[in-house]
Amino acid sequence: MSADHGDDRTGQFQRSPTGPRVGPPREPTKPQPTPPRRFAGSRRNLWSVLFVVLVIGSVGVRAVRDLARPEAWVYWKDLYVAPSLTASPLMTADFGGAAQGRRALAISGKIGAASASWFRARLDEAHLAAGDIILVSSPGGDLGQALIMGEMIRSRGLQTAVGQLEASGKVKPSYCASACVFVYAGGKSRLGVDGSVLGVHRFVTSGGGDDPVAETQRTTGMVLGYVTKMGVSPALVEAMSQTREVRWLNTREAMAMNLVTGPVGQP
Repeated sequence: MSADHGDDRTGQFQRSPTGPRVGPPREPTKPQPTPPRRFAGSRRNLWSVLFVVLVIGSVGVRAVRDLARPEAWVYWKDLYVAPSLTASPLMTADFGGAAQGRRALAISGKIGAASASWFRARLDEAHLAAGDIILVSSPGGDLGQALIMGEMIRSRGLQTAVGQLEASGKVKPSYCASACVFVYAGGKSRLGVDGSVLGVHRFVTSGGGDDPVAETQRTTGMVLGYVTKMGVSPALVEAMSQTREVRWLNTREAMAMNLVTGPVGQP
């Protein structure tokens, strides 16, 4: 039986009335669904950025809060903006004896709230060796910072002398008073300079605590422990406590207190 006799079943091909067999019409292909985009990497980067922003923000808030405190601003100003001390390196300093021809670092000015940190940086830059000299010239300043500076000097085995550096590089006599005396006392050897003077007076506590007597006693104990460690006589602390005004020690007194340990010479 022929397939033309009313058989409308669909095979692989169909007959056309006017031509060859043709294939059946194809069904339109359905578009493949687009897979959802993954944002894991983008989210990870976003969280990283947010974390950094939060950290910087929290540090910035703390910094602003700290700088709002007057004592904190004084510290940052002294360390980064306008240091109260100045430093001048000297390749050779002639003080006679064992100090002849040694390198020196001249420090002058008032001892400020951040002078110890500033001083440590200047020491590192100067590359001084044990036996080299710290030349000091100062009216005093912050007691706590002075004690730390003295400890640094002793830990590096440096000598100290009182004097000032002229523009020509020559050392001239000067003075060291109040808290500066404790910087000078840090020297492993403390050289005398003809014409230079050391001045002491009663220290004033400014802690603002509820018990000023206890604060004074604590400071006295700290100072006494320091001078004893440095090999200076406790008579220095006694001399300090006797006057509110600066008392200038003569050479004989300074040597009797073991404050000056080296010979007094002309720079």
